[in-house]
Amino acid sequence: MRSPSQWLLLGVALAAIAARPTIAADLRDLYFGEALYQAYQGQYFDALERLDAELAQHRRLDEPELDSLQHHIRQADFSVGDFELRYRMHLRAGRAIRAVLEADVDQPVKNEAAFRLARIEFQKGQSEDALHTLERIHGTVPEGIKDDIEFLRANVYLALGRPADAVEVLRRLQGAESLKGFAAYNLGIALLQADHTPDALRQLDKAGQIESREISTAAIRDKSNMVLGSIMLQSADYGHAQQAFDRVRLEGPYSNRALLSTGWAEVSAHDYEKALVPWGMLIGRDATDAAVQEAKLALPFAYSRLQLYGRAALLYGQALDSFDKELEKVDASVRSIRAGNFLKALVREEIKQDNLWVVRLRTLPDTPETFYLTDLMASNDFQAALQNYLDMEDLRRRLIAWQNGFDAFADLMRLRRANYTPLLPQVDARFRELDSQMRVRVEQRDHLQKRLQDLLTAPRPALLATTDERLALERLRQIEKTLGHSRGGNGALCAEVQRLQGVLTWRLYTEYPERLTQAHEHLHELSQDVRMLQEQYTAFVRARQAAVHSYAGYDQSISRLRTRVGDARERVDTLLARQGHIIEAVAIEELRTRRDRLEAYQVQARYAVADSYDRALKEHAGGGTP
Repeated sequence: MRSPSQWLLLGVALAAIAARPTIAADLRDLYFGEALYQAYQGQYFDALERLDAELAQHRRLDEPELDSLQHHIRQADFSVGDFELRYRMHLRAGRAIRAVLEADVDQPVKNEAAFRLARIEFQKGQSEDALHTLERIHGTVPEGIKDDIEFLRANVYLALGRPADAVEVLRRLQGAESLKGFAAYNLGIALLQADHTPDALRQLDKAGQIESREISTAAIRDKSNMVLGSIMLQSADYGHAQQAFDRVRLEGPYSNRALLSTGWAEVSAHDYEKALVPWGMLIGRDATDAAVQEAKLALPFAYSRLQLYGRAALLYGQALDSFDKELEKVDASVRSIRAGNFLKALVREEIKQDNLWVVRLRTLPDTPETFYLTDLMASNDFQAALQNYLDMEDLRRRLIAWQNGFDAFADLMRLRRANYTPLLPQVDARFRELDSQMRVRVEQRDHLQKRLQDLLTAPRPALLATTDERLALERLRQIEKTLGHSRGGNGALCAEVQRLQGVLTWRLYTEYPERLTQAHEHLHELSQDVRMLQEQYTAFVRARQAAVHSYAGYDQSISRLRTRVGDARERVDTLLARQGHIIEAVAIEELRTRRDRLEAYQVQARYAVADSYDRALKEHAGGGTP
């Protein structure tokens, strides 16, 4: 089990080392860009949904290197683990990051993966594993996470009870701008745990004077002053305690506790008049705050010490009235929580749009159940339980939307089937006719190619004769044959036929190289036409398949998904009810604790008001002025 100080350190550490979103320079894949956009908006479920789908399609491709996601594939694999981590899917995020560690990637990528895995293990309380993972980091480390790695290492040391090692690391981080305030505060806590109290006090004093306009840095500066002031107050060093409390902002989250502690520091120094100033400011603030309620008893106590018993009695009476009203608020809050209004307030959409949703809840007039739960709702444990509830509520809404979407998909499939069914038979018939013609032409082309290839090794000029030449040669052969069968013959005519045959044969042999070259050129042109025809053929086949696949085979998938979504919705409804009951039980228990405290304050106020009136009457009877 962690001590309260360790839980405090854990919260501070996680706030400081929260992963920065991955920025894609020179983005080439729009779908990956969409996932990053969703992540930058804090919609990590949507980002995971988009990126998982894109990666699944990428890995099913025959040639993934041609896909635009290939330019970002390592970043995409890394982002999956990052988004899962931010969505608090620690188990899956750990598996994804371990896969990066075991892959053949550059050392800087492995180092960043090791850092993120160590952060997951630290969040889960597995500090030993986190330290072992951090020890795997070596070589080149990305510049943007160097300080974060060392800060995480220091907090792991603190969680393991090794404050001396943490001090050594934190000293090196004092100049880190990204950790301004956090490193200084944690160094002070580490020195305290290492029993270096004087050095720790000096360090906390230094952390309490850091100048910054950043809200987070200002908050940790106030925290440093509160811790320092509390230590000084316990050590009876009231002057330095007063200085530390005075440095806390009047409008910060620690302002009420600082004002209350300032008053007690003055009272401890027996300066009751000075205690009236901070306590007088404090009682005018929100009456549901524990520090304000305590101040309503502390202020009349200071007046009684100044022997202003009449004023003290009046303030005690006002405190009694205030406590009565607050008890009514607590009872109303319990009734409202039991009626289910608390959970309804927590899932309001307008609340989710504001990072200060806890503060806004208190300002809503129709959420009385939240008046006393601000501190509870700001705690790490409650935030984790609440975030689980919000995630399940969001998932429930998505499941309902998906269930409604199945009907739309079914209608879409029906309309596509009705559109394509009457068209495809005619298209198929025409396609079969063209397909047969194409096959004939391709066979003819292949035959010509083979014959031309043969002519390179066994020249046959007659095969390259033109149509007119072939007809002329055939006509001359017929004439020669006719003259050969005629009686007596005609020598001059035969000689002319032979001369013409020689001319044609001479032309075929002498022009053979040019004709063979032209034939190959024409064959190449024909091959290009055939290739284009084949591409059109392939495109048609794919279009035909796409047309059928756009509506065929989805019935079983839709039915199966309907069942899965229905089962998932039942499980989510059950878990949502259980988680809601736990949150309500914790809230009611917190309200009961606050009610017990108010009742104790009420008893003290009743006794004190009676005592103050008695003292005032005695003083009046003695001649004094009440």
